[in-house]
Amino acid sequence: MTHQHLQLLRNDLGLLPRYVAGRPPRASAGWKLSSNEIAVPPCDDVMLAARGALASANRYPDITATTLVQRLASHLTVDAEHIVVGGGSIAVLQELLQTVTDPGDRVVFAWRSYEAYPIVTRVSRATPVEVPLLADHRHDLAAMAEAVRRHGARVVIVCNPNNPTGTAVTRPELESFLEAVPTRCLVILDEAYREFVTDDAVPDGLELARDRPNVVVLRTFSKAHGLAGLRVGYAVAPSWLADGVRAVSLPFTVSSVAQAAAVAALEAWPKQREIVGEIVCRRDEFVAVLHARGVEATPSQANFVWLPWSPVVVALVEACSDLGISVRRFGKEGVRITIGEPEALAAISTALPLGAAR
Repeated sequence: MTHQHLQLLRNDLGLLPRYVAGRPPRASAGWKLSSNEIAVPPCDDVMLAARGALASANRYPDITATTLVQRLASHLTVDAEHIVVGGGSIAVLQELLQTVTDPGDRVVFAWRSYEAYPIVTRVSRATPVEVPLLADHRHDLAAMAEAVRRHGARVVIVCNPNNPTGTAVTRPELESFLEAVPTRCLVILDEAYREFVTDDAVPDGLELARDRPNVVVLRTFSKAHGLAGLRVGYAVAPSWLADGVRAVSLPFTVSSVAQAAAVAALEAWPKQREIVGEIVCRRDEFVAVLHARGVEATPSQANFVWLPWSPVVVALVEACSDLGISVRRFGKEGVRITIGEPEALAAISTALPLGAAR
């Protein structure tokens, strides 16, 4: 690239971190536990709906995803005017930031948290403010509220459960946080993994958002519904904010195939919930086995587990590679393992001798 070409780029492009996707296993017969995907394909009804939508692929999709929004409104018991659909919840998050921030405005979030947060913040020309997690790998909500006040932040993001640590904050903690954050600051509750939560102390963000005009909830079809490859996410927001997001959204970002599959996925949710329940059981069993092997793993409310970096985790990563299993390493902070195929988890569980870290 020549100097002349560089002059055509945004001045701050070099500040943008690059998103690191989960790598597939090195061997074609291996297992991919690096991207928090559901290990089974969509059910037959969802597949049939997606195939049927292909017949109209020569036409643009419904620009406002009317049918999907209406079904979501019924499913969530909210008014349709509060729902905005986009190409994955991260796309909707970027549109939210573009709607409410001016250049240089501060956006507060925990770190480590979802690695796309600093990217979409800088793409929106806002300034990220990262607040370290607590020692137990949970959000330090008190420090985040203080950062909001100190920086006059326009937005604060709470990932609950948190990616990549799987930890979650409780209702009393989150309610105290919401009371401490000024109403001029938009609070975005990213609940991409909400369907995997089994701890009754972890709140449903929609309940907290109903009477708070500065709270937005993000959710997705990529995780529990198993539609990661079709990219459908949504926000539940005050109607005035939802209108603002629609104003900045690119048109037609959610394809007809994706819309049809998402509608069918809502209809199939009772059966899909059984699959989610199996994943949750597998998660808890996997964590128990890791603890028995002497491996520290944080309590998870998501479809993955977080292993803080340690010598035994180094050995575990090497063992996974030898077994043809890809996991997601975050530098020397830790490793995230998706709860995927039972065979892969069993292979990991037996890769280390009992008491390896003791």
